[in-house]
Amino acid sequence: MAGVSASHLIIFIASMMVAASVVGVFTDSVGQLSNAIEDQGVDVSSDVRSDIEIISDSGSSAVYNSSGNDNITLHVKNTGSSTLPARGDQIDVLVDGMYQTDVTVTLLGGADTWQQGEVVRIAISRQLNPGDHRVKLIVNGDEEVFEFRT
Repeated sequence: MAGVSASHLIIFIASMMVAASVVGVFTDSVGQLSNAIEDQGVDVSSDVRSDIEIISDSGSSAVYNSSGNDNITLHVKNTGSSTLPARGDQIDVLVDGMYQTDVTVTLLGGADTWQQGEVVRIAISRQLNPGDHRVKLIVNGDEEVFEFRT
């Protein structure tokens, strides 16, 4: 009888040690998962508050080469609830799938920051052949596409 009790005691102690180590691993994993979800939530919240709309008319002759220097000129409105960067290096611009670096952003209305409801003029230096074209703007994760014909 004493032999059975000793073996039961050893098995009980071993199972408690295994359970304690499993709990330690799960606690650490749940903590890391919780932190990752919190970080993702902050990123998603920022993306949701950032929203832009291209308000230029795709049929207008003012979109391309209106100044005679082969510029694409777009007017973009901040329709989100957060202030956005109004600098060419903070806005990703793709014209017909090619990344553009010669981008000038001008705030209309004399504001210092691109706040909700305000409009910027984006001038993209790019010579285009006649035909259909596509401009994609990315600001703080929000993407807008503008299609026009030259």
